[in-house]
Amino acid sequence: QVQLVESGGGLVQAGGSLRLSCVVSGSIFTINAMGWYRQAPGKQRELVARLTSVGSTNYGDSMKGRFTISRDNAKNTAYLQMNSLKPEDTAVYYCNAVVRLRPTSSEYQLWGQGTQVTVSS
Repeated sequence: QVQLVESGGGLVQAGGSLRLSCVVSGSIFTINAMGWYRQAPGKQRELVARLTSVGSTNYGDSMKGRFTISRDNAKNTAYLQMNSLKPEDTAVYYCNAVVRLRPTSSEYQLWGQGTQVTVSS
């Protein structure tokens, strides 16, 4: 069974840093993209950062310059380094991956269970 396993959330003071990790576990052929989304109470889920297999990145506007996404392809793992955290960054952060299980199979999306990030003022 292919799944995403997240770790690294927690409570931090404003101005602090956290690093989230997301591992794709199980048998897959390729990972075409990995990313992070977040959802705060009463708000829609929004893009935090996304990294494709060819190295292109996208960041949400409020994350640019503060967050950095990276991947370790050998470990099927993505990381989100979050610096200069603000109280408005408080949300549940979800890992997302677009994978292909076999060379001829279609792409499909995986979602992690979510990890809470809380930034205190």
